[in-house]
Amino acid sequence: MSSLAPLMGRLSQVFSPRLCMFISTVIITAGTLVVATSKTFEMFIVGRVISGAGASGIFIVASIITIQMTSPERRGLFIGLINTGMTAGVSLGAVIAGALEPTIGWKPLFGIQSPICLVTGLGLLLSIPANYTSNGNAYVQYSLRQKLVRIDYSGALLLIATIILFLLGLSGPKILPEPLILSAFALPLFVLNEVYIAKDPVIPVTVMKSRGTLLTCLAAVGFMMARWGVLFYTPVYALAVRSWAPAAAGSILIPTNAGFAAGGILAGVFHIKREGSFYAHSVIGMALWPVTMVAIALVSTPTSSWALYMLLVFLNGLITGAALNYTLVHLLHLTLPEVHPVIISLLTTFRGFAGSFGSAIGGGLFGRVLYRSLVDGFADAGLSDRGNLVRKLLGSPALVGKLEGTEKTVAVGAYQDAIKALFYAATGLAIVVTLVQACTGWTSPVPKIEPEPEETIAGEEGIYGGT
Repeated sequence: MSSLAPLMGRLSQVFSPRLCMFISTVIITAGTLVVATSKTFEMFIVGRVISGAGASGIFIVASIITIQMTSPERRGLFIGLINTGMTAGVSLGAVIAGALEPTIGWKPLFGIQSPICLVTGLGLLLSIPANYTSNGNAYVQYSLRQKLVRIDYSGALLLIATIILFLLGLSGPKILPEPLILSAFALPLFVLNEVYIAKDPVIPVTVMKSRGTLLTCLAAVGFMMARWGVLFYTPVYALAVRSWAPAAAGSILIPTNAGFAAGGILAGVFHIKREGSFYAHSVIGMALWPVTMVAIALVSTPTSSWALYMLLVFLNGLITGAALNYTLVHLLHLTLPEVHPVIISLLTTFRGFAGSFGSAIGGGLFGRVLYRSLVDGFADAGLSDRGNLVRKLLGSPALVGKLEGTEKTVAVGAYQDAIKALFYAATGLAIVVTLVQACTGWTSPVPKIEPEPEETIAGEEGIYGGT
């Protein structure tokens, strides 16, 4: 999903956002069908890869369409609405899947999604105007063959390789240096390809020369990586530390995603009704987020108040939704209108990276801390022969609730240690990216036209037929 996401902004310009959106839903339909009918683990993974390839185009293309088809006065509202749609899917999907899987099994659960995705894709195809094309589209008059020739295949392959190798090196319990080295080698090759070889680069390097663009994208990656720590690991906390059922654990996502939706919509309805700078609001929003993260880490214990926990994750989501809305409209202020389509796809791509980067890097940190805490905890309790149990606990937080006595005490403590370590790391990352966002500036690149001095106008009365 993350490796193909950067290509979608360019593909939506070469072809059309409407077509890219429909094809993405068709690919997801095929992927879920492969998963539902898989009989081996390898086939299951193939289906997930196909589904991820389709999912790469959904949010990015939807964002481009939404922003381009709305006026500045209503842009903030519609950005909030599209974020609401995304976050509602995340929260409801977790809850519904957690409730249905024990009853119907995982294969029918994926099988149900396939026709739903196809119907949704057809609905989008019929809803989006057939004559709609992305702003600044220079490919409208091109034939299909000419469009296919213009695609930057070498840049796409290098970018995919860079991202996959980077994630591979960071995603396991141990950091793998070889993929990271190869990723570091592939990245400059990608940049050189975009600068000197590609006719239509995947990510135009000239856009990255904008300080506001570069720093906003970097801040977005870090901010959403920290945010994904909440989305991935608050349910893990509920499963392992509080021993909640899977459906109940997934319900933790409801308040944080409700807050996310409310924050974006409230900012759009009551404040973002104009073009211009939203510098202070972007920085303040990001600065408030680490405060809620520290509070969540402190109450991630077996005996804390569940009501307080729900309130904190709601506030965390509320601030996230508002901050993302403000940073996007502020970036549009920092860049020229003619590059806004590229800027939108670029920023959305970087935000899309955060899910994979957050799960890979955060998951690697979580797994390492959990492993060490389990090993040390069992050794201190005189249960050093629990290697098989450690392996199972690393992959199944729900297993903690089935343990008893000392084993359960050690497992709960280890999960609590790992969750707190991850949340404190997310707090530190959020503080850093707040400083990055503060360096974006507030000056628009559009030159202002200075009025002529009054004496000059008065001295040219003859030209204007003065009295």
